[in-house]
Amino acid sequence: MKKLTTLLSILIIAMFALVACSPAATEEPAAVETEEPAAVETEEPMAEETEEPMAEETEEPMAEETEEPAVEPVATLRIWGDDTRSAILSELADDFLAAYNVEVIVEEVANIRDQFTIAAPAGEGPDITIMPHDQTGALIASGLLAPIDLGDKADMFLQSSVDAGTVEGVLYGMPFQIENLGFFYNTELVETAPATWEEVVTIGKALQEAGDVTYGMSLSGTTYDAYPLQTAFGGYIFGQDEAGNWVPDDLGIDSPGMIEAVQWMQDRVNDGFMSDSTDWDTAHVLFETGETPFLMAGPWALDRLRTSEIPYGIAPFPDGGYPFAGVQVFVVNAFSENALLAQAFLTEFVATEDVMAQLAEATNRASAFLPVLDATDDADLLALSEIGQTAQPMPNIPEMGSVWGNWNDGVVLAMQNQQTAEESMGEAGTKIRSLLGGAAAGMINVPGSYQAAAGCPGDWQPDCEATALTEGEDGLYSLSVDLPAGDYEAKVALDGGWTLNYGVDGEPDGANYAFTVGSDGTVTFTYDPATNLLDIATP
Repeated sequence: MKKLTTLLSILIIAMFALVACSPAATEEPAAVETEEPAAVETEEPMAEETEEPMAEETEEPMAEETEEPAVEPVATLRIWGDDTRSAILSELADDFLAAYNVEVIVEEVANIRDQFTIAAPAGEGPDITIMPHDQTGALIASGLLAPIDLGDKADMFLQSSVDAGTVEGVLYGMPFQIENLGFFYNTELVETAPATWEEVVTIGKALQEAGDVTYGMSLSGTTYDAYPLQTAFGGYIFGQDEAGNWVPDDLGIDSPGMIEAVQWMQDRVNDGFMSDSTDWDTAHVLFETGETPFLMAGPWALDRLRTSEIPYGIAPFPDGGYPFAGVQVFVVNAFSENALLAQAFLTEFVATEDVMAQLAEATNRASAFLPVLDATDDADLLALSEIGQTAQPMPNIPEMGSVWGNWNDGVVLAMQNQQTAEESMGEAGTKIRSLLGGAAAGMINVPGSYQAAAGCPGDWQPDCEATALTEGEDGLYSLSVDLPAGDYEAKVALDGGWTLNYGVDGEPDGANYAFTVGSDGTVTFTYDPATNLLDIATP
């Protein structure tokens, strides 16, 4: 209004000036009438009449009528994610707020499972979080996860991925992506993928004899990476009941099928068909350079395989062997006061073709959501997902943590001809059953690549008594061993298994500690149970 008053004053003064001035002075007022008033009338008055009155009539009153009920959310939904998925979930916040008047907060959290285990019972955890399905077993047993009902979208998920998140017939994890191994073969060397392991040997040996390859096959591991070979002979880790639940008492590590598979592996090393090295990177390099025609690999290797430009195909495993399947799932906090809202968020906003496609693309994995899987044009992911439909979900029970080390040792001892397959796998079974029975409960160990030099049967053995730490009067645990010069790695493991382990900075499942022994001498490990930190003093 102040500007309007000023405008009127200018006009009145101009009118008086017109009356008072002589005819000879008509040029200056003319300039006033055509330039200054015109500028004032079109710029300032228009701005006044359209901005201020409209702002008063439309903005302030509307804000008073709509802000109170709309801006004040009735609840808050908290989600824990990682750096690859948090941004995708955050984009759903506005739509969920509009639909339910519920605020969505997405936070990036490291070591989700361990943080969740502590926070959830205290009422400080998230309503929703994500994790690998095999980490859910202990949480379900502790009553920390709520059941999830997929409703009318139940048939839109890959069944094997749903099975992975199901315990005792109840779904606790809504799947969104799946990963598993496939049987890769060099299409320039092998015209048709072999259907049996006998054919694998026949083809591979013929290529070796012709000088086309160095080895008939690459093996990139002894446990997870070799499981499709072991299952083809009837090997298994834990049995399952009719409902698909794992049976810890039914350990198959020393079953006839597993022993036969490991014997096959030992024989193939002895006849030069395979190297006794199962180094992951070496095996992939051999395949990528055409030095071996066969490799068992997963989607995590696709980028490097494509970069190598080696021609390859992906086929099911010979003789009906099947891999483990790893499934990423969303879970709901059983202590959440917003469990129904959390489920609505998952089934209505996450379980859509657009969001599920973004989640799959973020990590280059096959989607567990059928509409996305069916629409993908990535032939490699399609081939792997086909194999994944018959894959066995990784056992999601805590007992699995006691298996890995001794399973590996049994295979390695046989492949290096230190024992027969029957002896090595028999000992592995005995040790695992002992661990499952609580024989190593309370043990604090420092498994690592140094253990064989310290008196253990092999490296990376969380139950080796020779490297168990002893508690001191100060409450710290320590161990001193004499080691030759070299570079080593280690981490802390509890209770003789891998279920509870701590790496760099005391992080659960964290990175290995790397240390160098410059000259032969004594290395001292000191573990602080209050911080889970490990100190390594070298000579």
